Amino acid sequence: MARDPERLHGSHVVSRQELEAAFSGDPDDDGDSRRFRLRLRHGVVLGVLLLLLAAAVGAAFALQKGYLSIPQAESTPQRTSVCPEGTFTPLKYSAVKVSVFNATDRRGLAGNVAAQLRARKFVVGAVTNRDLSLNTPVAVVSGKDGHAAALSVQRQFHGSDYYQDGRTDGTVDVILFQGFTDVTPVAKVSLTAGPLLCPREPAATGTPAK
Repeated sequence: MARDPERLHGSHVVSRQELEAAFSGDPDDDGDSRRFRLRLRHGVVLGVLLLLLAAAVGAAFALQKGYLSIPQAESTPQRTSVCPEGTFTPLKYSAVKVSVFNATDRRGLAGNVAAQLRARKFVVGAVTNRDLSLNTPVAVVSGKDGHAAALSVQRQFHGSDYYQDGRTDGTVDVILFQGFTDVTPVAKVSLTAGPLLCPREPAATGTPAK
């Protein structure tokens, strides 16, 4: 009796043709349809990437202009019991790194002030909002190693108060409160040595820059 080549021990042997038929695509699904689905998938992925990129650019712009704030661990300036003693010589503006914080409800205030400081050649760091309340129009904050840099910054804000915190570098923070009106005009900024002005201290004396 001749053996059936498609059966082995009573079981059906799957042929090559049957395997190809089982794993092949839909016979009615031509190449154009597959290419369309591929292009559609790529289009969706590209669209999502473009949306993410647009969101990142928008967030960066909002942070730069002070419209958006990022919660961060920050030291709170404490009123100094005694102002730093002696006089300090203001540093060259390009040697001072200053961050600007908006503690008011005026949108874009930090970004506007930061732009003015940048135009005067200060190195601008963070520009954002900050939830804080102090009885001063402007707080200028630094550590003990930033007194000269803080004086350079304080001279840009008439009526500002100096506060010292525990930072160990020479950076300076400017915090704008509701009483802030405007940055001191360049022609009225004193470049002479002098003391830092702490809360309720008398106004600085000095020769305005020419």
